[in-house]
Amino acid sequence: MDYKEQAYTRYEHLREFCRTSWDEPTIRKLDEAFRFASSVIGSKQFKTGEYIFNHSLDVATIIAIEIGLGPDSVITGMLHNIMYAGLERKVTREEFESHFGQPVYSILEGMAKINALGTDTVELHPENYRKLLMALAGDVRVILVKTADRLQVMRNLDIYEESTQQRLVNETSHLYAPLAHRLGLYVINSEFQDLCLKYQNFKGYQYVVDRLKETKNERENFVAEFVKPVEKTLKERGFQFSMKARTKSIFSIWNKMQKKKVSFDEVMDLFAIRIILDSKPENEKTDCWTVYSIVTEQYQANPERMRDWITIPKSNGYESLHATVMGPQGRWVEVQIRTRRMDEVAEKGLAAHWKYKDGKGGSEFDKWLAGIREVLENPDVNVVDFIDQFSLDIYKDETFVFTPRGDLRKMPSGATLLDFAYEIHSDLGDKCVGGMVNGRKVTLRYKLKNGDQVTIETSNNQKPKIDWLDFLITSKAKNRVRASLSEEKKKLAAQGREILIRKFKNWKLELNDETIRKILKKYELKLAMDFYCELANGKIEPLEVKSLFTEKAEEESTRRKMEELLPPAELRDFTFDGGDDYLIIANHLKNINYKLARCCNPVFGDPIFGFVTIRDGIKIHRKSCPNSPQMKERFPYRIIKAKWQETTSTGAFLTTIHISGTDEAGIVSEVSHIIAKDTGARLRSINIDSRKGKFEGVLKISVYNTNHLEFLLHKMKKIKGVISVTRGET
Repeated sequence: MDYKEQAYTRYEHLREFCRTSWDEPTIRKLDEAFRFASSVIGSKQFKTGEYIFNHSLDVATIIAIEIGLGPDSVITGMLHNIMYAGLERKVTREEFESHFGQPVYSILEGMAKINALGTDTVELHPENYRKLLMALAGDVRVILVKTADRLQVMRNLDIYEESTQQRLVNETSHLYAPLAHRLGLYVINSEFQDLCLKYQNFKGYQYVVDRLKETKNERENFVAEFVKPVEKTLKERGFQFSMKARTKSIFSIWNKMQKKKVSFDEVMDLFAIRIILDSKPENEKTDCWTVYSIVTEQYQANPERMRDWITIPKSNGYESLHATVMGPQGRWVEVQIRTRRMDEVAEKGLAAHWKYKDGKGGSEFDKWLAGIREVLENPDVNVVDFIDQFSLDIYKDETFVFTPRGDLRKMPSGATLLDFAYEIHSDLGDKCVGGMVNGRKVTLRYKLKNGDQVTIETSNNQKPKIDWLDFLITSKAKNRVRASLSEEKKKLAAQGREILIRKFKNWKLELNDETIRKILKKYELKLAMDFYCELANGKIEPLEVKSLFTEKAEEESTRRKMEELLPPAELRDFTFDGGDDYLIIANHLKNINYKLARCCNPVFGDPIFGFVTIRDGIKIHRKSCPNSPQMKERFPYRIIKAKWQETTSTGAFLTTIHISGTDEAGIVSEVSHIIAKDTGARLRSINIDSRKGKFEGVLKISVYNTNHLEFLLHKMKKIKGVISVTRGET
């Protein structure tokens, strides 16, 4: 059979199906699309050898029969490869719209963008994926047509090279299967997952297929035994219905075997019994509950596994009653009870809503489309993150909570109060500081529970914080916080840049690209924006930045200052190169331009260093001075090595001692006596604070050197009632 015969056979099958529900003018339009596509595409083939026109007809058939879309979408499926880059004839927009209308061209345009952008891998083309999803968000039918296109490709994956197969499987499992699930296309989603498993783990896939074949007769006999009494009662009650057994998908069985660590024979819910009722719209809920009572009268029910998706349908429109009952041979069986309309919605998802709502999308569909468009239109959203989050969101159970007005809202399981605030409005989330749940105060992190009534509290001073991302659940809330933080960072960076420009102007220094590169290298930062933010936050001091460009001048200034301060003989031996030269400090500081620093009160014998000040000469600090790290980091060129002059003469050095103990009579007199008589030190001041039988004191004492100080501390510790004696920093 040549390609023309193949194409005609495919088209006749599609046409016969469409004739059951389309009028004659619409069928003629379908015929026109067939002729038009055939003339443009001809016998052209993909690189795989597959005829392009046959592929197009298969996609149109999936759209019509398996998804259930209307004429525009089916015609789009037949025409979608006309914009394929390899075709010689180029069809203009005017030609398309004159023959098939603007809606068809709009969907085709979205498909053409997808094909032109090269959407094979998420990892290598994240920006292209963003553009792809933006195109999809324009009209949800683009998503549905592309889903049908991908299903046809996956069904024929054997004709592709192995590397292409793996790429398509990866893309399908991460994007198209989750999209199909979210749209309620459960049958297509299951087939996607089965096909992915086939090419990712053929051995596991084939094992489940073989075991299902082996146990087919056993399952059929069990189902026949189970449905017999139920079927009899339903007929007696006058119900019009059909019953069928639905076997779990290959992927679902394999996945449960892996997660639960069980064998094939231990998978309890291999299949479900489905009861489909022919009910009038006004009787749907009543009929379903009546059938539920009939089933549970016949077989013992497990109330914990009862699922009511009729009272509150899922967000994708899914409606059904699920009951798990104990069947023959002591086996648990899931029974799904629904009407014909509910079953079509369950099989064909949102597309079926249009059939039952005179071609208009339902409110749940509109909410879904609005939500996905909001995420896609945010330029700060990372598409890979979005796809990952999207995949997670759709598989989570839902939690139902109430607004203060009593409106019911659906949230993902585990969603927080802050997620709820962002669900209501982005500005409400940005300013949220907490709230009330069932009349009780809760924090932003509170996890919502079914039935909660939630009130949000706000403050105009509140702003989104980066740690919110640690506990937020919904992609909408996370994307809004990321966008707000990015905007805040831009504002902060602008302030930092203004500060730098102003400072460089005051310092009479040139600010250029080379200057910025030098600053970034110094602080080990990659982006100028990060530096500007740290400058605006006060984490980087402007004077530190200045020292990068004025250090040599500062070093020269320090040298001149030391020339003023030091005697010529001492200066002559000092090299300023940071080698082994030391500034020698005598224990008598008369007529010398250096002073002991009050911040740490060095004593003769302490390890010390010198610091050249602008107005107070050279100050001597202990190496353990609390200000030492900051001085060495900010002004390394002002630091001078120093040590005490070896001498036998004594000097006087002020130091601080902290003392504490029990408040006993005469203890102050004893402390004074020890200082003056036993150690020979001089008490300069004493401040004692006594409270509740305890005392704490601060003493200023003159000592000769560190040995003298250590002796003094040793003697004071021996005083009865003294608990602690330590040397202070100041």
